[in-house]
Amino acid sequence: MAYTRKDVSTLTAAERRRFVKALLEVKRRGEYDEFVRMHIEYYVSDGEGGLRTAHMAPSFLPWHRRFLLELEKALRRVDSSVTLPYWDWTRDRTPTSAPWTADLLGGNGRRSDLQVTTGPFAYATGDWTIKDGVTDRRFLTRDLGRARDPIDLPKQSDLEWALADPVYDTSPWDSTVTRGFRNKLEGWGSGRGSTAWRNHNRVHRWVGGVMVGGASVNDPVFWLHHAFIDLLWTRWQRRHREHRYLPAGPPAAGTRPHGRVVARHEKLPPWDVTPDQLEDVGGIYRYA
Repeated sequence: MAYTRKDVSTLTAAERRRFVKALLEVKRRGEYDEFVRMHIEYYVSDGEGGLRTAHMAPSFLPWHRRFLLELEKALRRVDSSVTLPYWDWTRDRTPTSAPWTADLLGGNGRRSDLQVTTGPFAYATGDWTIKDGVTDRRFLTRDLGRARDPIDLPKQSDLEWALADPVYDTSPWDSTVTRGFRNKLEGWGSGRGSTAWRNHNRVHRWVGGVMVGGASVNDPVFWLHHAFIDLLWTRWQRRHREHRYLPAGPPAAGTRPHGRVVARHEKLPPWDVTPDQLEDVGGIYRYA
C-alpha cells in the first residue's frame, strides 16, 4: 500500500521526533555519507564531457526521485512509520518557520563562520560530523537568506511560470534551454540575481552554506527541498497528462547532446531503472 509524504509544517511532535531519530541513525550507520558521496559523484555540469544525469539534464527529476526513494528506504529500515516530509518554501518562507525549528533541522548558522549551533544536527551534539564536502569543515553550515547579499525564496508565481509550460524539456537538453518545465524548475538562467537562479537553484542559494554545491546532501534540508521538487513534478504530470519525459529517444549522432543525456527508455545510472519507470510512483507513495 502506498504511504504518504506530508508537508513538514503539519508533522506532529511525535512524527518530528521519529524522522529526526531515523536520520541520525542512518548517519550513525554510515549510510548517510554514501548518499553524500553519490551526489558529489553525479553532480556533473554541462560544461564537462560525458553523460549527465543528476543536474543540467532532463533526468534531473527522475534521478532525484530515485535518490529520494533510496534515502527513504534507509529511513524506513530504521522506523517503518517514517516518510520524507516536504518543505513548501512558497509558504514557509522565514528562517524561524518549519523546518528551521529546534526539534527538526535547527536554525541558521552563526554569523562568524555560518556554523549551525542549534537543533539535532549541530556539530556540538557529536551526531552530525561532515565527512565529505567541498571544504575541510566538519560542521554543518547555513546562511539563510544570505545576510550579506540577500536573496528571496521563490514565490508561487515563479512555480506557476514553470508548471504552465506543457513541454517537459527541449534540445540541447542542458542548462541553457529557456523553454521546458525541467529547466524552469531546476532553475539555470543567465545574468545575476533572480534571473540567474530560479526555483530549485534559488532555494539552494537561499539556504547557503553546504547547500551550495555537490555536497549539499550534508544538510538534511536537501531531502525536504527535493521532496517538494518531486511533488511539483507530480503536479505538472497531472496538469499535462498528454506530455511525458523528453527526450523520447537518444539525440542523433553528431549532435552536441549525443551520449550526454538519458532518453526515456535508457538506464539511469547508477541504477537499473529508466526515466519511463519512474514517471508513475503512485503505487509507492503519494503526497498529502
